Amino acid sequence: MIKIRNLHKSFGDNRLFKGIDLDVAQGEVVVLIGPSGSGKSTLLRCINGLEVFEDGEIDIDGIALHSLNQLRPSKNDLELIRQVRLKVGMVFQQFNLFPHMTVLENIIEAPVHVLGTERGKAEEEALAFLIRINLEKRAHSRPGTLSGGEQQRAAIARALAMKPRAMLFDEPTASLDPETVGEVLAVIRDL
Repeated sequence: MIKIRNLHKSFGDNRLFKGIDLDVAQGEVVVLIGPSGSGKSTLLRCINGLEVFEDGEIDIDGIALHSLNQLRPSKNDLELIRQVRLKVGMVFQQFNLFPHMTVLENIIEAPVHVLGTERGKAEEEALAFLIRINLEKRAHSRPGTLSGGEQQRAAIARALAMKPRAMLFDEPTASLDPETVGEVLAVIRDL
């Protein structure tokens, strides 16, 4: 599902990755553990095409990303990144929900505008995700009225609505109160 070969990444003189290799099979759960600044988030961002790398290859379900020209990626490179992002969902610790939209609107935005899903079908699928994560009563609420745990569960539902083949979580419980961490971890475990 995810294959990384000889990945190299630097920030100026700081060489973060010096030839990383990693294989993740479909259905496998992998956890990256390390101190702050060790590159965990950067690796996830490289996998999802949000961060460029100097050398190596990242293959996501048969789509291979290589080092890109940071200033002018080619049209082909941009298309490969788009294809990878359709296959890989990502949930960040900051939730990144659109504050002016309801939870339901946040979830259906990408399926409708990126995948071309009919709005009614997208809403039906979004409500099914909200039921699955016990958030259906908050479908018409704006993110600012939700607890941190509810916002994170909504962000997970939004990522799942794109029907990704893989999910990446970047510190999904880091900004939550201790009492809400359990509910978010339960949703992630259920996936």
